[in-house]
Amino acid sequence: MRDLFDKIYKDKGPLGKWASQAEGYFVFPKLEGEISNRMKFQGKDVITWSINDYLGLANHPEVRKVDAEAAAQYGSAYPMGARMMSGHTDLHEKLQNELASFVEKEASYLLNFGYQGMVSTIDALVSKDDIIVYDVDAHACIIDGVRLHMGKRFTYKHNDVESLEKNLERATKMAEQTGGGILVISEGVFGMRGEQGRLKEIVELKKKFNFRLFVDDAHGFGTLGATGAGAGEEQGVQADIDVYFATFAKSLASTGAFIAGDQEIIDYLKYNLRSQMFAKSLQMQLVVGALKRLEMLKTMPELKNKLWENVNALQSGLKERGFDIGTTQSCVTPVYLKGSIPEAMALVRDLRENYGIFCSIVVYPVIPKGLILLRLIPTSTHTLQDVSETLDAFDAIRERLENGTYKRLSAAVMAAMGE
Repeated sequence: MRDLFDKIYKDKGPLGKWASQAEGYFVFPKLEGEISNRMKFQGKDVITWSINDYLGLANHPEVRKVDAEAAAQYGSAYPMGARMMSGHTDLHEKLQNELASFVEKEASYLLNFGYQGMVSTIDALVSKDDIIVYDVDAHACIIDGVRLHMGKRFTYKHNDVESLEKNLERATKMAEQTGGGILVISEGVFGMRGEQGRLKEIVELKKKFNFRLFVDDAHGFGTLGATGAGAGEEQGVQADIDVYFATFAKSLASTGAFIAGDQEIIDYLKYNLRSQMFAKSLQMQLVVGALKRLEMLKTMPELKNKLWENVNALQSGLKERGFDIGTTQSCVTPVYLKGSIPEAMALVRDLRENYGIFCSIVVYPVIPKGLILLRLIPTSTHTLQDVSETLDAFDAIRERLENGTYKRLSAAVMAAMGE
């Protein structure tokens, strides 16, 4: 019998093997200063394109004032206990009611964390006789929730309605044998590619198949739709989403999340969500802070307008200069380049050290080998000057990538890795 830890000593994983070269710089970097369009990285001023603070609320003076006052009034512990036992308050209920109204649902329920809540919601919605059908590019929290499912599950090709239909045919035959139901899961906005889920087409399939639709709208909430209610509002199908999920970690610049749907569905979930039933309630300062942020989202459309001014300037500028940004239909702005992981490291170092541009780097195994994805997140705090500087910097790094400069610079990294 082998030691359980043998695999840890011998194989650090596709990302872990780069830890000695990457940690502290490419992964687990430390940004400093107030959350904004420009922060500090290792003592240098950088334009930050890696903060999901879409509406610029994280450091807004009104938000900071309310957060500070709530912390002073309630501390960081109140209320103590899980919601079902001793952690329920009028303000939790108020936030739930306002969120439900905003996303045009009968009821909503607060979640302590988006990831945890997504996993638990999937687990609560299905039994062993049910079948899950979900997009192959679904977020890790969805995948982990599906893993808990003791019944059958099928993936459909990313945003491919024909593939979804074929899998619904398979799921329908199986559900007829098991006596179960079907849950379809999509994202409102896919966080890496920036594409909206094809919610309108998925809803159309309800005319042919009997299923319920669960949508993770983490990146759509606050950014899409006339009011900011998300991808469902943007596509005109909000009413057809059976269970709607959004997090506070993006547009609301905080911690927590919520699910929303018909009253009877939410009542069922709040009595069966293990991650909420057996976990401490969302702290009051976060609840009060979320109420303030939601109020600003509803009453200050200029925040979303400025966000989209920056999004459009950045994305149109990249396309005009010949960059591949895929088929994004959201604020998420991916830039696809060709190169190895060591080349990607050299490229990102150049961006940060010589051009003052900080953006996230995504490589294999998240995307296929040979591709580099630079992921930019515009916010309402960015300026057109930030966009202009970034476009010029991207022109320069593309030229160096194509002329082999980064390949030469990365040779030492490759040698150190023995590859």
